Amino acid sequence: MPDITDRTLLDRLAEVAGIAPEYYDIEGRRHETSPKSKQAILTAMGFNIESDQALNAEWARWEARMWQTVSAAALVVRTDETAPCWIVTLPCSSGEEGSLVVSWRIRLESGAEILLGQAGPGLPVVEAHVMEERRYVRCPVRLPTGLPIGYHELYAEIITATGRMEAATRLIVAPPTCYVPPALARGGRVWGLSVPLYAVRSNRNWGAGDFGDLRILVERAGATLGADIIGLNPLHALKNRRPYHISPYSPNSRLYLNELYLDVGRLAEGGGSTELTDLLVNEEFSSWLETLRKAELVDYDAVADAKRRAIERAFELFLREHLQVEDGRVSARTALGREFLNFVESEGEPLRLFAVHEVLAEDSQRRVPTIWSWRDWPEVHRSPRSAEVAAIARRRWARVLFFQYVQWQLGRQLGEVQQRATQVGMAIGLYHDLALGSDLNGADGWIYQEALALDAECGAPPDAFAPEGQNWGFAPFDPLRLRGSGYQPYIDLLRHTLRHGGAIRIDHVMGLFRLFWIPKGLSASAGTYVHYPSEDLLAILALESHRARCMVIGEDLGTVPDWVREQLARVNVLSYKVFYFERTWDGTWKPPQWYPPMSVAVVTTHDLATLSGFWLGEDLAVRAKLGLLPDAQARNQAEEARQRDKKLILQAIEKEGLLPAGLSPDPAAVPTMTSELAKAIHAYLAKTPAWVMLANLDDLLGEVRQMNVPGTVTEHPNWSRKLPVEMESLWDHPQLKSVVTMLRDIRPRRAALGEEDA
Repeated sequence: MPDITDRTLLDRLAEVAGIAPEYYDIEGRRHETSPKSKQAILTAMGFNIESDQALNAEWARWEARMWQTVSAAALVVRTDETAPCWIVTLPCSSGEEGSLVVSWRIRLESGAEILLGQAGPGLPVVEAHVMEERRYVRCPVRLPTGLPIGYHELYAEIITATGRMEAATRLIVAPPTCYVPPALARGGRVWGLSVPLYAVRSNRNWGAGDFGDLRILVERAGATLGADIIGLNPLHALKNRRPYHISPYSPNSRLYLNELYLDVGRLAEGGGSTELTDLLVNEEFSSWLETLRKAELVDYDAVADAKRRAIERAFELFLREHLQVEDGRVSARTALGREFLNFVESEGEPLRLFAVHEVLAEDSQRRVPTIWSWRDWPEVHRSPRSAEVAAIARRRWARVLFFQYVQWQLGRQLGEVQQRATQVGMAIGLYHDLALGSDLNGADGWIYQEALALDAECGAPPDAFAPEGQNWGFAPFDPLRLRGSGYQPYIDLLRHTLRHGGAIRIDHVMGLFRLFWIPKGLSASAGTYVHYPSEDLLAILALESHRARCMVIGEDLGTVPDWVREQLARVNVLSYKVFYFERTWDGTWKPPQWYPPMSVAVVTTHDLATLSGFWLGEDLAVRAKLGLLPDAQARNQAEEARQRDKKLILQAIEKEGLLPAGLSPDPAAVPTMTSELAKAIHAYLAKTPAWVMLANLDDLLGEVRQMNVPGTVTEHPNWSRKLPVEMESLWDHPQLKSVVTMLRDIRPRRAALGEEDA
């Protein structure tokens, strides 16, 4: 990339684009963003700055856009603002401000219109600028208070000395904070179980946990055990193909669900399908399913293939019995058919494009099995709105309808599970996990390519744990294009993830404020942070949270400035507290009372050692085997540090009076994680003021192996290991029963729900 000599102009363009001029790493060291990095990130944002001449032209275009556009694409206000303000930008000669008149009306989301009169003659000027011998001014227009929350349209007619202008913008009115369930708002504390759904064993599933298993889990945990929440891994749509397309944190799409989780036996029309029944009773097919059930690891490819065969047969019956096609138009024969078509209509363009992508991907794979990315498709297929793509969608209407049908069935089943959670008295129900990003080569990358910076990836700067930094492989949203879209991709994402649940965990919640961008082809050390319009994003999050009646949790691990946590707390986003990390400055464990009430407390996460694995040092052994600990000295140091940590944990538990009788606070005397010690650690977290406490099923079952080893793909069976106990025997497991009994004593449901609800 050629050097840019006009550094001042480069810096100005980088600043308006949100590129940080510097950042501080986890050790507090200052890193200045180099001109090369700024140039590369601006290029990824779509700016042409190959030379000083191009840079000057790009700045001129930017300046013209900023001053010749009457209004931003979206205006976000909160209901608690005393004087919400809309900024308009107008051509206005000096002294003509007194003649400016703005008349406007608001079309509410409901379709009703409110005519709100006018501002002026005469508007205050907050900023003025002369460009190409013409003067422009920015003026505030006061909007009324008391507008309903929602997505409205703001239209204006503006009278200036030189004529009339019109403007329109999306007006987003949001509540001041996110939704909090009544049980927690009244001061209750709840507990629940955390489970990777794919890992659930049962004698009824097809080799991977599904929504039928989840329903049973909800009924037993909620109705019998008294749990109020079930924490899940991301359920996002995956390609379900090894080795690169099985991570729930690198999905094909974050908007839609993984068909691996569909309970085929509960398909609404399955009972009358001869084709499906014949398949399910077929001896060879049944034997195949039994093999998949007994396997120690989830065979994603095989499970996905088996379910696809069954779902296709169910869809064929559905198409015959519930829909009719005349002159290329699909209509409903039955109430179930109408329900499906209403779903398709309500989902609109995002679902249609997702289904079209799946058809194109399927056809591409059939032709060339090595092609996994839409970026390798023929040019005419790469744009979702091309005439060729539209023609294919019309020609392949039945297959497009099939993928829409799959998502309809998944949504129905997941919604039924959440409804069941409410029926059995759970205060929250399902807790979903929203991944930070999607595979840029997948459906979301194709659908939202205009809002993504496809020539950049996000990750983390170098630190002691990852000296070269981390590249997570996600294309980040371009903050400028995101704002220019009226935040529609972000709204779509929240709306789809928040429904069918009572809580959502946002992975790497710092992404609402800033993300570490790495220009494609460069190392993480060449990256820097790019800032996002956090106030707008938090407001939209609050709006969607209230509409879905869904609580929000922010995964705020790692280097998160205090001001960010304060901002999150201000809007009722709960903090995420992991026992392993909750220490004081000298390494000792924080006492339970130091946990903030507005938080979720957990022992560990999917990327860390299980409790038993931590105590045995299994994670250290795995890292050493994989070469992630470079030599014997590094491993010895890690093992010595682990012994110190275990000693400090035992001391912390003893200080709280929770050390089991007969157990020594000396880790040498406690070589393995005993059932009583595991119970004591969970009791330690249960005593915290944290609104929510989650116990991982892995820890309650004494599992040693962790689910995922960061930095590996094929070296470790990530996202594949199943739970050690089948669902049918789960509830009789002695350690699970012991811990659950304790959790019910410390955090009884009556305390969470209140006397009138218990």
